[in-house]
Amino acid sequence: MALGAFLVSLFGFMSLGIPIALVLVICSIVLMVLVGQFDLLSIAQAMVSGTNSFPLMAIPFFMLAGEIMSQGGLSARIVNASNLAVGRYKGGLGYVAILASIVFSGLSGSAVADAAALGGILIPMMRENGYKIDRATAFICAGAVIAPIIPPSIPMIVLGTATNLSVTRLFMSGLIPGAILGLALMVVWFFVVRKDGYTDTMTFTKEERNAILKDSMPALMMPVLIVGGIRFGIFTPTEAGAFAVVYSLIVCKFVYKELDFHKFGDIFSAASKSTATVMLIVAAANAVGFYITMAQVPAQMVTTLMPFIDKPMLLLLIINMFLFVLGMVMDLTPNILIFGPVLFPVIQQAGIDPYFFALIMCLNLCIGLITPPVGTVLYVGCGVSKIDIVRLSKAIIPFLIVEIVILLLLTFFPSLVMAPLNLIMGS
Repeated sequence: MALGAFLVSLFGFMSLGIPIALVLVICSIVLMVLVGQFDLLSIAQAMVSGTNSFPLMAIPFFMLAGEIMSQGGLSARIVNASNLAVGRYKGGLGYVAILASIVFSGLSGSAVADAAALGGILIPMMRENGYKIDRATAFICAGAVIAPIIPPSIPMIVLGTATNLSVTRLFMSGLIPGAILGLALMVVWFFVVRKDGYTDTMTFTKEERNAILKDSMPALMMPVLIVGGIRFGIFTPTEAGAFAVVYSLIVCKFVYKELDFHKFGDIFSAASKSTATVMLIVAAANAVGFYITMAQVPAQMVTTLMPFIDKPMLLLLIINMFLFVLGMVMDLTPNILIFGPVLFPVIQQAGIDPYFFALIMCLNLCIGLITPPVGTVLYVGCGVSKIDIVRLSKAIIPFLIVEIVILLLLTFFPSLVMAPLNLIMGS
């Protein structure tokens, strides 16, 4: 009863075009009435307590660091270094897009930030070199999915907070799967280059190579310092976010000297808006979570999926299909906050490792960022390249299929996630 009422109210009010944060508050009221406890003050209290979390403080820090990097020249240096590494191959700008996405993942933790920053630099270059702009934009959008997988990852921070899992261990679980995803996209691009007949290459003199390496080294060191610092316990993920802000500020202002003080207003304004959007959803989802627990929705979900508890692989496939559909109609953060606490009791009963499932859930919902009709990254790509959503949705299908194949590969072979994680964490 409660599970059905929650899903109907959730998707019903969303279909009316109501903002997701307000929809979650309305769902809280619906569940509150169902459990027979009408106290609006408890919703406000749950919303406030939901944002009173030390790990969640990492989100505004990484949001601010991302804005500083975007305006201060770090993104351009990453692209230059990637050009130096793979630009000599035919269709090199495509390989640059993925390699830069992998590096940029260690800086922003956001697919939207990745698509906006790299798209703004690479799409004009691809257009000048005769690339099919819809295919090029689709490839950059597909590469942006890597950002929330490789640490630091904002969705992993949210998921760890919602499920009481170690954010550090969640971060490390994404290193190898993120690299596998990037490699798979590069393989696909290899065939795209031959199909479309791209012949562009970039060559550099020894002096140019040395200059690019010297110029890009401060930018390339940032993800190494962040991931290494988290892994070896030098700082927590939240402290890593603060470090990212200070490091990017110093490098952009005093090394690259591209960050003027008059830009600070725009930087803080953009970071504040992004953070406020995420945190309002977090607060509203916490209120929903409070009443979901009171209405015993997790227990009902366990009962519904009980016939599959002793068949973990079949259970994972069913949950993957469920999450994929959710990702098509709802954004990443609310999906994690709403369904993470509901699904984790189910997978734990089935004996599935929670960190393995967290990676699978995050990757599945990240793929939703490039699936219409609510693919946030797709709309960013449309804005940068000035093409319509229908054209971009068609162009992204081959890359979407590859990412689904990688998701299934990781689902069927958990050791691809767990073996590297245990090796990295020493357990």
